[in-house]
Amino acid sequence: MAEIRRPDDMARITTSEQAEAFIQEQVDLVRKQVGNKKVLLALSGGVDSSVVAALLIKAVGQQLVCVHVNHGLLRKGEPEQVIEVFKNQMKANLIYIDATDRFLDKLAGVTDPEKKRMIIGGEFIEVFAEEARKLDGIEFLAQGTIWPDILESENGIKAHHNAGGLPEDMKFELVEPVRILFKDEVRVVGNQLGLPANMVYRQPFPGPGLGVRCPGAITRDRLEAVRESDAILREEFAKNGLEGKIWQYFTVVPDFKSTGIKDGKRAFEWCCIVRAICTTDVMTVTPAQLPYELMSHITDRITHEVPGVNRVLYDFTPKPTATVEYE
Repeated sequence: MAEIRRPDDMARITTSEQAEAFIQEQVDLVRKQVGNKKVLLALSGGVDSSVVAALLIKAVGQQLVCVHVNHGLLRKGEPEQVIEVFKNQMKANLIYIDATDRFLDKLAGVTDPEKKRMIIGGEFIEVFAEEARKLDGIEFLAQGTIWPDILESENGIKAHHNAGGLPEDMKFELVEPVRILFKDEVRVVGNQLGLPANMVYRQPFPGPGLGVRCPGAITRDRLEAVRESDAILREEFAKNGLEGKIWQYFTVVPDFKSTGIKDGKRAFEWCCIVRAICTTDVMTVTPAQLPYELMSHITDRITHEVPGVNRVLYDFTPKPTATVEYE
């Protein structure tokens, strides 16, 4: 298939009418592409894959097989939420796989960010290939690739697990219905498809998950520190009315330690970096200006509730020069 690109003169999708026109166009294109075959979708529960799932359910119904892989790099409570929303509420054809040990064993000792991304992406493809072999008629692999993924990959900024080709021995053809959209447009389309607001306006989450927020070689204890600190940050932002107002916020726990004091004793532990950004298209971002009192409270909670963390830092860097994620 010829590569699909965003037309230079394409109007930004901002209204329900524009979204509906896009949906109808994609439904027709997907039906034409897929026919009566089955489609395998990596359903993370993030905005992009959720919108793709809703689009494909509208287009091909039960021909869609959703696979949710718990690679051990998800946020706290995330696998449970995916099962509740898609399996219990939306009645999707959902297969759940807990592959935590499989992923973390392969990532043990790996420090290079691109190698980590490639391992995670490659393992995902392997998991899907194994599932596909158990199913009859799977000929397509759906992905939540969006336009910034394509642009950043082409510019060599970073590799994207969902912006590259499958191995040659894989016979899947790609289905990428939101490939030409920016993130804000994906949300408008999700709204029009009737997805729950808390899903449509959910924060962007990278394909490699918390793996890119645990710089250096991933260890289970440091990964847990990222997961717990992230949960505290999200809880406090929600309590203080920042949920939905700030584009994206998360924590990073890098692989270095500093001296601190806990319970009157020397504590040589990790630092936790808070990243909170404002943007519309993710091509440029600015750091959010957070109230001092809130950051003090978040710092107090993280340093006292998260094992192994004794400092909290705030990242003031815009994009450019920094990217949103650390790896």
